Amino acid sequence: MNILGIETSCDETSAAVLKDGAVASNVISSQLVHREYGGVVPELASREHERLIVTVVDAALRDAGIDKSGIDCVAATVGPGLIGAVMVGLCFAQGLAWSLRKPLVPVNHIEAHIFSGFISEGEEYDPPEGDFISLTVSGGHTLLCLVRENLDYEVIGRTIDDAAGEAFDKTGKMLGLDYPAGPQIDRLAAEGDPSFHRFPRALCGRNYRDNFDFSFSGLKTSVLRFIERHDTEFVESRRPDIAASIQEAIVDVLVEKTVAAALEYKTGSVSVAGGVSANSGLRRQMAEACAKRNLGLHIPKAVYSTDNAAMIASLAGLKLSRGLAGTNSYDVAPFAGFHRS
Repeated sequence: MNILGIETSCDETSAAVLKDGAVASNVISSQLVHREYGGVVPELASREHERLIVTVVDAALRDAGIDKSGIDCVAATVGPGLIGAVMVGLCFAQGLAWSLRKPLVPVNHIEAHIFSGFISEGEEYDPPEGDFISLTVSGGHTLLCLVRENLDYEVIGRTIDDAAGEAFDKTGKMLGLDYPAGPQIDRLAAEGDPSFHRFPRALCGRNYRDNFDFSFSGLKTSVLRFIERHDTEFVESRRPDIAASIQEAIVDVLVEKTVAAALEYKTGSVSVAGGVSANSGLRRQMAEACAKRNLGLHIPKAVYSTDNAAMIASLAGLKLSRGLAGTNSYDVAPFAGFHRS
């Protein structure tokens, strides 16, 4: 089966082709127009998706060596995301599927991230046997889920204010870094001292049995106050140390709660996904913590960490293979906020 996946939930226009369960192409066009505004502008994102969607889909089909007649199924993000952006990709997918008389599989963007750690280039999509803990962490979401072997899942923790990725971007902006600041903080942190200043770790060091939630708004405030207390010359000279301290604070929280959840629910493995999963500090510390506790760890390649259509096509294929996917949903409605599909 050849599945065409389409992803337009935020500022990445992406299309991918899955051939018999393996990724045959994955084209991602990142929108650079938002950099001058310091964040994603929803209206501009929608217009860029409209401008790019045909070109990106054609490129994905060409890279996979098929044309539209070779498509057996179309899968598309139905939400959550910027509602206008989601509508562009979903409406395009609905029209294409209808014109080809092929089934359409709507895919929850967050659920696709949850299982993205099991995508291998040129190999079949193969989630592990048994339950696992999933940390999905990005600019818009920070979710901790207990995932069952039947692909069902339970949200056991979420941010009560800001997402971890937003904390990276906003504190990076305070340091004078360009948007998106998360990757730049990661690069600076490699040159700095993470013990330079201890920023707060909210909702940590406690009994997590009843609360695995996250909070990063206090961290942002703490960084702002720290910068305000020091002159520009000091901040610029110690920017790598400040970046390393910020990253350490965010990563400590993510690692501690994820591992604690795995131990609490007695799962054998952990999965980390979303844009922030590309952070080198998070990858390193999570690997160390999981090895110490004898937990398996699944983290996607960098190309599958950020928003991409390969994860959309892959989850659609997995659900179809297990009889869990609704098809022919030409009238499915997009949604903005996170909820289970």
